[in-house]
Amino acid sequence: MKQYIKADPWSIIEEGFDPSLNEISESLFSIGNGAMGQRANFEEVYSGKSLQGSYVGGIYYPDKTRVGWWKNGYPEYFAKVINATNWIGLQLTIDGEMLDLAKVKQILCFQRTLDMKLGILSRKFKVVLPNETVITVDTQRFVSMDDSELGAISYKLTSNKDINLELESYLDGDVKNRDSNYDEQFWLPVAHEASQNHLFLSTQTKKTGYDVGVAASTTLLHNNQPIAAHQFESNVFRASQNFKVTLEAGEEIEIVKKAVVISSLNHTKESIQNQSITKINKLSNTSFETLKQNHIQAWDKLWQFCDVEIGGDVKAQQGIRFNIFQLLQTYTGKDARLNIGPKGFTGEKYGGSTYWDTEAYCIPFYLSTAGSQVARNLLIYRHNQLGKAIENAQKLGFQNGAALYPMVTMNGEECHNEWEITFEEIHRNGAIAYAIYDYVRYTGDEAYLSEYGLEVLIGIARFWKERVNWSSDKEKYVILGVTGPNEYENNVNNNWYTNYVARWCLEYATKVIELVKKQNKSAWQQLKTKTSFREEEVIIWQNIIDKMYLPYDQQRQIYLQQDGFLDKELVSVDSIPKNQRPINQHWSWDRILRSCYIKQADVLQGLYFFEDHFTKEDIQKNFEFYEKVKFVIENKYLIEGFYFLWDSREKFIKGKEEDTVFIKDNEGVLVTGTNFISTISQKQFNLQNSVIQIPEKMAEDEGFN
Repeated sequence: MKQYIKADPWSIIEEGFDPSLNEISESLFSIGNGAMGQRANFEEVYSGKSLQGSYVGGIYYPDKTRVGWWKNGYPEYFAKVINATNWIGLQLTIDGEMLDLAKVKQILCFQRTLDMKLGILSRKFKVVLPNETVITVDTQRFVSMDDSELGAISYKLTSNKDINLELESYLDGDVKNRDSNYDEQFWLPVAHEASQNHLFLSTQTKKTGYDVGVAASTTLLHNNQPIAAHQFESNVFRASQNFKVTLEAGEEIEIVKKAVVISSLNHTKESIQNQSITKINKLSNTSFETLKQNHIQAWDKLWQFCDVEIGGDVKAQQGIRFNIFQLLQTYTGKDARLNIGPKGFTGEKYGGSTYWDTEAYCIPFYLSTAGSQVARNLLIYRHNQLGKAIENAQKLGFQNGAALYPMVTMNGEECHNEWEITFEEIHRNGAIAYAIYDYVRYTGDEAYLSEYGLEVLIGIARFWKERVNWSSDKEKYVILGVTGPNEYENNVNNNWYTNYVARWCLEYATKVIELVKKQNKSAWQQLKTKTSFREEEVIIWQNIIDKMYLPYDQQRQIYLQQDGFLDKELVSVDSIPKNQRPINQHWSWDRILRSCYIKQADVLQGLYFFEDHFTKEDIQKNFEFYEKVKFVIENKYLIEGFYFLWDSREKFIKGKEEDTVFIKDNEGVLVTGTNFISTISQKQFNLQNSVIQIPEKMAEDEGFN
């Protein structure tokens, strides 16, 4: 992939326009505020390749599962945060020529910038139209961190000669998802309205019945005077206002468009139309600059608590701030019903659903940079879905209150439909339990355990008790037929990380039971009754703890990723020809499964979680085996964060000069959004001569002090 993003400490900058990279840029330059977000689509019409995307947090559709071979236990749907009403639309016609960057005669200059400090997306371009008119455009856009229901655009235009300009400002609800399994439209029309002052459009999701209402106002300013709309109309999926203005050479017009986006997640369906229109009308008296400054001030407050400063390496500085920016704009912690999709509001991939990555990678960031309530809400999200986790386990044949948290979910119900993941990547339960441990250890909020946490831990412990089986051959408890964090191995026996985290979950649940018994006897009695807990369960758990099998190689003194790992041909990744990489695009899945190559940290994931359980020598030997022998292959954004931590603390390896992770696209996935949640501690740059300054709390937590 062409490396085209300019290095800058606070901004993502694209200079020059390459249509083949536009969808990637739409992902990289996405904006959001925790409640809603959108890809960096152009406001004006663009007939070239583009993935249009506006998303509202918590609003999803259960897209019917599409598989070649149905297996018992498969979920019936894949939940998706779906593309919602497009509110940014501006159609500009200049002397009969529509402004469309795919059809202009020449693009003289183009710059797209995402200012991460301010949370502002901007574009500047100058183009020659087919009729030889030269048009210059300067735009700014944001979704407000100050008001989670607000978005705004400033669109300024000048011409090198006198022109007649026609503007249609519109709301478009006739939208689809590119990744729809059956090419369905997910929305039904509800209401529409257009007037000289505002537009309104509301739609409802099929099946789930969520209503989303969008109200917008457009002001066309010429010589600082507003031009009234001369026409307005609406139908079931579209509402529009039309304007006309004659512009002299060199004169500037400014289009200011504001939008209010509200949903039945936070409002009654009956009130959506009235509330959104009332709010947009009130905002008509507030300037774009005032709204922008309120938004900037909100971002400034966030950065004060979480900025990481790196001196001596601009790419490194840009990279760490990009990942922090994405986390901040994806989840604010204000709503316990929401969570963190792997690609946030940057695209359709992964459906905007919740994965175990939230607990494994994101909660530590929020613990270090935000109030404890933010992380607490992420944990409460899982507690609220415990009933569904128990149902998920029941579908796979587990009983007695065993809980299996989903690999992918929107409401707690499993909606992932690959057998090797849905049925076998059960280590995800461990991340849920570990997040509770991490939260309590960090905040000291032991009350959380009796209120919410212990009930979850009991359900998880019961699952592990049922999932293990006794091996007469090994005289140990084993866990068969699993997929570990490294998804390049499926249906393996005794994945070390899975076995280790299962044992730890049983230990931790036992300790918390004793703690709650001691600190809050009445709460324990209530919970004991609620969960039908029997004291002998702890005895059974302890037996499993004492006799859990953990694969280990005495000769190398390393933990084996799984029983058969050393049966593989241990060949360095350097031996693979470049024209066969990435291997998931060139090799058969059978060949990948038989290889020694690692998609994401597995044994090292366990050493990362439980670092204090092992000696430095243990960690170094395993690190050197799994990294220095170079079994680690593509998908580095899922793995190198661990190596950054080991390198920074122990200096096991030297940094390598590479491009920042979010500009690399080895698998062609950036067109559908950026996967930022596993990359916050990414080591993709040479930091040997850099000075890193991070918040004191974060430094203590990560062992850098």
